[in-house]
Amino acid sequence: MTIGYTTGVYDLFHIGHLNLLKNAKGMCDKLIVGVTVDELVSYKGKQAMIPFEDRIEIVRSIKYVDAAVPQYDMDKLTACKKLGAQLLFVGDDWYGTEKWQQYENEFAQAGIKIVYFPYTKGISSTRINETLHVVRKHLLTDVK
Repeated sequence: MTIGYTTGVYDLFHIGHLNLLKNAKGMCDKLIVGVTVDELVSYKGKQAMIPFEDRIEIVRSIKYVDAAVPQYDMDKLTACKKLGAQLLFVGDDWYGTEKWQQYENEFAQAGIKIVYFPYTKGISSTRINETLHVVRKHLLTDVK
């Protein structure tokens, strides 16, 4: 049985998230998804719009996801080892970077392959958040 693992915040769940999970599930028998806890989101200098408990329940409910687990830190290698994952799925914006080339070597030594998926063009939670911020600001200005 091939186990795959991927992680994310999954805030403002969108088609890009769904594409990643669907493609990942197509490459493994069991897909485990790490959902970033609110404290780790804050550590990364961001704030999730949707609370962790809701985000993990949304991810858990996706038909491509076999299990959703909290992601408490950025150590994906330890998570893969703990979960028995042979594949780690990540976005292709990391591909070819010095950091991820080093990760590829470390993961390969542990028998884990990193699979890069292209991001869905034109969509991201960051962009959705920025748009909502502008709309809310505009609405508040109109009310005054």
